[in-house]
Amino acid sequence: MTGHAVISGAGVAGPALAHQLAARGWRSTVIERAPQRREEGQNVDIRGAAREVVRRMGIEDAVRAAGTGEIGTRFVRSDGSVAAEFRVAESGAPDGPTAELEILRGELSRILIDRTAASDYRFGTQIADVTDHRDHVTVTLQDGAEVEADLLVVAEGLYSRTRRFVDPVEVTPLGMYFAYVTIPRIDSDGPWWTWQHETEHRAVHLRPDNLGTTRAILTFLSDVRGLAELDRAGQATILDRTFAGVGGAAPRILAAIADGAPMYFSTVGQVRPASWSRGRITLLGDSAFCNATFGGAGTSLALIGAYVLAGELAAPGDVWDALGRYHRTMQPFIATAPTVRAGALKVANPGSRAGIRALHAGAAIAAGPLGTTVSKLVGIADIGGRDLDLPDYPDGSIA
Repeated sequence: MTGHAVISGAGVAGPALAHQLAARGWRSTVIERAPQRREEGQNVDIRGAAREVVRRMGIEDAVRAAGTGEIGTRFVRSDGSVAAEFRVAESGAPDGPTAELEILRGELSRILIDRTAASDYRFGTQIADVTDHRDHVTVTLQDGAEVEADLLVVAEGLYSRTRRFVDPVEVTPLGMYFAYVTIPRIDSDGPWWTWQHETEHRAVHLRPDNLGTTRAILTFLSDVRGLAELDRAGQATILDRTFAGVGGAAPRILAAIADGAPMYFSTVGQVRPASWSRGRITLLGDSAFCNATFGGAGTSLALIGAYVLAGELAAPGDVWDALGRYHRTMQPFIATAPTVRAGALKVANPGSRAGIRALHAGAAIAAGPLGTTVSKLVGIADIGGRDLDLPDYPDGSIA
């Protein structure tokens, strides 16, 4: 079967699907409300079966070439001393906190969009309405343009606005906030992801990138909802108050925010729609199956989902049969994502100094492969593990 898909979202899942559909003779129109390809974003991991997906897509070399260069993860104290460290696993071994394939979200998006130039990308607009006919869908854009296609794929992420055409489910917040900040690199910034735990469920992170800057993250737990809806000035005030008196890298990050450094502020959330599809409309990536907005599952499941959906759409049969097979095939992979609950976030981000010392001690002396032990502790995914085989779909590489 071949046809035409409208894909809403030009982050990772959408262009990955466009790539795989093009390899199987489909046309794609990709809608993105941002005015251009988004270059911002922090590190994302490609784990488990998703590593095989990028190999089959023919983009593994490009992904490795654009990697962040991160060699492992260190738990550090406020004075910079190392409490525990976990080097990246050897090739083929289960990933620890740092995956074998680490890449900036914007870099992965660039690789995928560059390889789908034949697709019709429409930036600076979004979907206003959808009419689902028996034999096609009509997608009406914000600018009044209409696009007719065989199906609509919503790949917009956790806070999708278009998911409502399938299921108006609300995002469940888990009470944890992230501030992602891109700051100038200094000589002391090494190739490690440094994770600095602080009391009151706060943490400070520094991670390398391949663009000459450093990616910083400030995280904290709070019972207050709605902070992500504040404007930048309000978010900066919250961060200043929350991290007042914290040492280590925190003052440097707060100063960079005050100087106007690029920042993205979000909350950890989950979404589990009752259904992924309605008629000729379906969900992909975090729009469909977001267990939490961190932990290495989201990007990997998006890549696997794009591969599976494209493969099933290209198989004999109609769209409805393909969407049913897509849903069934993805369930075992989704089941391997870590279970993230509010309580687990508190364990990984202790509130007291005694709790931090216990976490550091447990990480330092854990028996067995340390990276695996710590991965379980902090909720790191190994999507698919070693027991799940990807379906074989022909003609998947167009790199």
